[in-house]
This record gives sequence, C-alpha cells and structure tokens, in this order.
Amino acid sequence: MKAYVFPGQGAQFVGMGKDLYENYPQAKELFETANRILGFRITDLMFSGTDEDLRQTKVTQPAIFLHSVILAKVMGSSFQPDMTAGHSLGEFSALVAAGALSFENGLVLVSHRANAMQKACELQPSTMAAILGLDDEVVEKTCREIDAVVVPANYNSPGQIVISGSVEGIDIAIEKLSAAGAKRALKLSVGGAFHSPLMEPARIELGRAIDSASFSIPLCPVYQNVTAKPSSDPALIRENLKIQLTAPVRWTQSVKNMLADGATAFYEVGPGSVLQGLIRKVDRNVIAEGVKL
Repeated sequence: MKAYVFPGQGAQFVGMGKDLYENYPQAKELFETANRILGFRITDLMFSGTDEDLRQTKVTQPAIFLHSVILAKVMGSSFQPDMTAGHSLGEFSALVAAGALSFENGLVLVSHRANAMQKACELQPSTMAAILGLDDEVVEKTCREIDAVVVPANYNSPGQIVISGSVEGIDIAIEKLSAAGAKRALKLSVGGAFHSPLMEPARIELGRAIDSASFSIPLCPVYQNVTAKPSSDPALIRENLKIQLTAPVRWTQSVKNMLADGATAFYEVGPGSVLQGLIRKVDRNVIAEGVKL
C-alpha cells in the first residue's frame, strides 16, 4: 500500500515550485490563483526571493503548502494514495491532496494559520528545542516537572523529540535533559512555541476559520497529527484540525500506525526530504523516497 506524506515548515528553499510553474499549465494556473487569493505575488518570493523572504511565517506556510499540493495535482492519475499524512502544516496539504478540502479552502486556512501563529508568537517570547537520544517517557516526565510552560511538541522519530514552550521553560529543560543523558539538546531558530499551550490564541482564531470551511470525505484515510490515527469522517477531521496547534505532532506514532495498517512505501510530496529520513528511522527497511513526475 502506498502512503503519501507532506512536509511542514522548514522544508522551504528559494526556487521551490518554479519548474512546476514553467512546465505545467495546470500548475501555473493554480499558482496564479494563489497569488490572487493571498493578495500578493507569493510566486515572486518562492521563485526568486531571498531566504529571509521565505522565512516569514506568512510566506513560508503557504509556499510549502502550494509546492506540495500543486505537485500532487500535477501528478494526475499517478497520485493514487491508500493513505496520507502531513507533518504539522503538511496535514493541510495532505487533506487537500486527498480531497477533504478544496485547493482554495486549504490555502485560505493555511494563510489564516500562518498569520494567527505569527500574532501568537509576538504575544510572548517563546521557542523550541530538539532533544536527541532520550526515550519519550524521560522527556515527557522532565517537562511535567518544570514549573514553566514546556511540552513535547513533535515526536519526530524514535529518540528525536522537539519540545516547545516559554524561553525560561526551554532553557531549564535543555539543562535538565542534557544532565539526563541527551546526546543533543539544541535550541531551534524559530519564531515561537508551536504546538504548545502558548498557541492558544492562534488555535481560537484558526478554529473560527475551520468552522466556516467546507470539508468532504477524503479519497483515502488521512492520519492526523493529534491522534496519529486514520480519519475519513469530515466532522472528526475538522475537530482534530482545530486542536492541532496546541497539541503535539505524533509523527512517529503516525508512521508506526500506517505501517501496521499495511503501508509498504512512503512517498514525500513537496520540498525537501526530511520526512523520508524520519520514516527510515522508524523502519530502516521501508521504501521512503520523493515523488517523480
């Protein structure tokens, strides 16, 4: 069974999507539709902007979404997933590619998400840190014992967790987890505490937009970040999506569940190859590669 997976924030690069725009009329039309919906020419920033341009959350998230979704659409009949999943932002790409959301609705939600997260980041100094080489339970227990906001945010692969919270909470956690034997405990260069309680204002704002969007039954199950389980019911998809911003991304668990449900090959749709590496850390024998047009 084929599983198609979609990357999240951090996979962007200058020039992303330009080949699609230049070589596929369908892609060009979708990119121009996106320019109109967003109210600025995101294609200029994607194709010939600077790294700094692409690091702006209001640009990064729609850019990765567009590259991923348009690539899936250009694949045409060769895009036949038995299941899909996306990492954080990538869940929106996965839902559009699987037909649960229209291209236009998906882009509008991603734009709302990016702007809401940016505003939440500006409310309080916050950050994230990558923790390598410790069991999940050790990281979870340490976070619970700290008298500040700090929580597991991304379960990326066995032995790799990203934690999220206030600057104070992350600093204390890095010190404690290093003492507990972490191979690395590295603060990340991000704008805020994604997938933590500090995203609550963004969750509320995005929730209103999700409530007003139309969802359909997807063509295959979508494994959602919040539960790591397959969803096909539009009402359930909507509810899980609404709490995604303040809940951890259960990527390791999602991949394990997809394998248990019969996935034999994973194909990453979008910029970069981060997810392929994470999937191989869950199961070194599984096929994990990028899509080919």
